[in-house]
Amino acid sequence: MSAYLSLRHRSFTYLNRHLTSSPFSTTTSKLPTLYEPAAAATQNDDVPTTTLQLLSWGRGASGQLGGGIEELRLYPTPVANLVVPASSFTLSPTQGRIQIPNCSETKNNAHGSVVEVGISCGLFHSSLLVDEKLWIWGKGDGGRLGFGHENSLFLPTLNPHLDSVRFVALGGLHSVALTSLGQVYTWGYGGFGALGHSVYTRELFPRLVEGSWSGKIHHISTSGTHTAAITKSANSNYELGRGNKVGGWQPKPVPSLVGVRIIQIESGGYHSLALTDEGKVLSWGHGGHGQLGNSSIQSQKTPTVVEALTDERVIYIACGGSSSAAITDKGKLYMWGNTKDSQLGVPGLPEIQPSPVEVKFLMEDDGLGPHNVLSVAVGASHAMCLVSRDGMSN
Repeated sequence: MSAYLSLRHRSFTYLNRHLTSSPFSTTTSKLPTLYEPAAAATQNDDVPTTTLQLLSWGRGASGQLGGGIEELRLYPTPVANLVVPASSFTLSPTQGRIQIPNCSETKNNAHGSVVEVGISCGLFHSSLLVDEKLWIWGKGDGGRLGFGHENSLFLPTLNPHLDSVRFVALGGLHSVALTSLGQVYTWGYGGFGALGHSVYTRELFPRLVEGSWSGKIHHISTSGTHTAAITKSANSNYELGRGNKVGGWQPKPVPSLVGVRIIQIESGGYHSLALTDEGKVLSWGHGGHGQLGNSSIQSQKTPTVVEALTDERVIYIACGGSSSAAITDKGKLYMWGNTKDSQLGVPGLPEIQPSPVEVKFLMEDDGLGPHNVLSVAVGASHAMCLVSRDGMSN
């Protein structure tokens, strides 16, 4: 309860005061701290903590970068800090990846609950999930932020209308949340039926999705205009990976992946990535912006290994509209694809980057350790990542 109060006290009003002040600095001491556990808040030095940083880059015309202003960030720039228990935090579930064991069933350790942290990018909005609380910001039309209005927000803002959130997935004009009770809430523009409320309308507040299923929902996924597991796809760019352009409502196995153990799968605008248990990345679909990472702009009909990453062991993948990302077991971040809006975080690249390039982080004379990338999320024209830095532990 005390951790919950710590989050609630950092109110909407507190964060919005920064809008009229100077833009956020890249100096960590000036960054807002969006979360502190109860022990850290009371200066209890017996509880070791570590500080995570949220960074963003790309085009932020709608506030999706979280820096308080309209801006273009050429490289990853800090947005906020999170102080979490060093031995009892974990990443929240990820689209396309089932996590076992279920963290909500094992929240028990010497100092309290396990703190789950996660990030997500929609078309032009962003979110941060920490300790079952949702911070969200960016473009607000259609009600996709869930505050009861359609205004854009340029800073991370705590949504007071949701509790016990375990997983958030942002779509094109809508948002989806899964609670620890297995309930699904959706909000935003529902013109394509993506909200699951039987009517094609907008929802300005999070609304419970009610269906005929029994039992708890364990995983959610969403894209530009659809939500959940079974969707109709045009497949005009081979994005289903079956070697043809035949669409269909019924899920079918991808022939070339039979016998391959896939631990994560991600879908972008018209392309897909898969991660194997051996740390290899496969890509297929539309390649016109270099998003397949195969050093060309050709489309790929079937899943093909991204050769440039074969010397790395990849542990996490992500897709945006026309760009892709991968994190290695050494905490390095690679990106490739469309660079028009600086969404790859590497200045000086051509507009199309068809092979993976490592994203470098600016180091300041602040005595902090190197950036160890934990997760990444990619939108249409921006991206975010969550990092830990060894020098920030006490």
